[in-house]
Amino acid sequence: MAQTDKIEAAVFRQLIRHLDEHKEVQNIDLMNLAGFCRNCLAKWYVSSAEEEGQTLTYEQAREIIYGMPYSQWKEKFQT
Repeated sequence: MAQTDKIEAAVFRQLIRHLDEHKEVQNIDLMNLAGFCRNCLAKWYVSSAEEEGQTLTYEQAREIIYGMPYSQWKEKFQT
């Protein structure tokens, strides 16, 4: 199980890097094509943190997913 967790964590980090490298892909595009977006990832992050007994706000999770405060990302990259 520990090895599976490590692999899944590495895949998640790669997904976050990939999304960060493709800021031109808007959340609405992700929602339309894949049924999830960066905000969904942040919500899942909060939910998983809670399951592990950790307290994390949605805004904190968004900053992890976006690599910066969401308001800043939105201003710079949302079209």
